[in-house]
Amino acid sequence: MIELTPDQRRYLKSQAHHLNPVVMIGNNGLTDAVIREIAANLDAHELIKIRVLGDDRELREQFLQQICADLDAAPVQHIGKLLLVYRPGAEGKRKIVLPKAKK
Repeated sequence: MIELTPDQRRYLKSQAHHLNPVVMIGNNGLTDAVIREIAANLDAHELIKIRVLGDDRELREQFLQQICADLDAAPVQHIGKLLLVYRPGAEGKRKIVLPKAKK
């Protein structure tokens, strides 16, 4: 799982403001097909929103942690039923340039 500084997290939140959810996690939870769809969208966009159906906050938090662990991504934000996930693209092909960590 990738670790982000508070400044990097704030920057990614600002970049994601206009994004629409590209993946929905339904009643079947995190199936292999959903994980593959999330991975494909992370490869294409680096920063994605995921909508989770259902009212269980603990379950949504578990989904976020499992997605980030399985796909080597960073959890950016969990607000309501939306999860914001970031994974940098391959070196030299990155779309999003994160602010440098302050010392």
